[in-house]
Amino acid sequence: MTLLAFDELQLRSLSHSVRATAMVFEDPVSRKLLEHIERIAPSDATVLIIGETGTGKELVARHVHALSKRAHGPFGALNCAALSENLIESELFGHEKGAFTGALNSKDGWFETANKGSLFLDEVGDLPLGLQAKLLRVLQEREVVKVGSRTPSPVDVRVIAATNVNLEEAVAASHFRADLYYRFNVAAIHLSPLRERPGDILPLARHFLKVYGDRLGYTEIKLSPATELALLNYDWPGNIRELENAVHRALLVCPGNRLRPEDFKLSGVRASQTGPAVSTSSLESSLIRLCEQAPPKLFDIIEETVIRTAFEFCEENQVQTARLLDISRNVLRHKLGLYGMLPNGTKKLVGAYHELED
Repeated sequence: MTLLAFDELQLRSLSHSVRATAMVFEDPVSRKLLEHIERIAPSDATVLIIGETGTGKELVARHVHALSKRAHGPFGALNCAALSENLIESELFGHEKGAFTGALNSKDGWFETANKGSLFLDEVGDLPLGLQAKLLRVLQEREVVKVGSRTPSPVDVRVIAATNVNLEEAVAASHFRADLYYRFNVAAIHLSPLRERPGDILPLARHFLKVYGDRLGYTEIKLSPATELALLNYDWPGNIRELENAVHRALLVCPGNRLRPEDFKLSGVRASQTGPAVSTSSLESSLIRLCEQAPPKLFDIIEETVIRTAFEFCEENQVQTARLLDISRNVLRHKLGLYGMLPNGTKKLVGAYHELED
């Protein structure tokens, strides 16, 4: 078993975020991923790690750093979604004394702190557009300008970015700069969710069993065969982080030295029962623009648009429309009548959504 793990001290060193503490490369999917990581890590190329929350993106970033020529340099980690727009600029690029209220002293940003090393930027899909432009300039010019300063400072940092957002869709929705996306996407690493690499589930569970079992003073603790089957059948929507927390919680409530399925309190959701992830980036973009216009009866406009679009998509078949929207036919007929979509009906709302798209 190939195990990638960092202790808590290592994870907190130069980091504003602590993620999953271990991942293994036992499953064939994971072994191919490890080979890919080992190929791109020695280069100095910018890396983009794409994966769901809890899949271990920060651990992979640290592994890329450890296998690179910068391994002896610093590794910084920053969660871009955890800070406000004003604060994140100061965190990234630093600030001069008096640059803003509360700036009592000059401070280096993460780019300067990670100089000669690697900087992991998690959740880059949440960066404001204005900050994206400044970040792009830093990557292109390899220099930073502190907030409140006009003097650039050279930096030598390898950026490893990560996101659980589909950046291509974000670019199409004008939420993310295309030039910054291309700059990030030089070497991409796609982390599969835990449900798609079941060969990693039990090795990870046993690893966390050992870690938390030692902390809690267990001399010997095992998984029952029924528990192993339950763990393999579970969907793990929270991925490695959820598995780690589940093992820890089970150890706290387990009455003996063998974990039972009921100790985990899993919901029983299986991967086969879960449909593919639905992206709503474009929809959210349209809704934001609609909110900016602030028309009267905003919710009615949105609801009418959803029902009208589904009704037209189903060729005005009420049964199919109700099934698609997961509502009863009676509710649908009430809404169709309310919005004048039944035969001889008169619409009560103006289709402002089309105006928005124009």
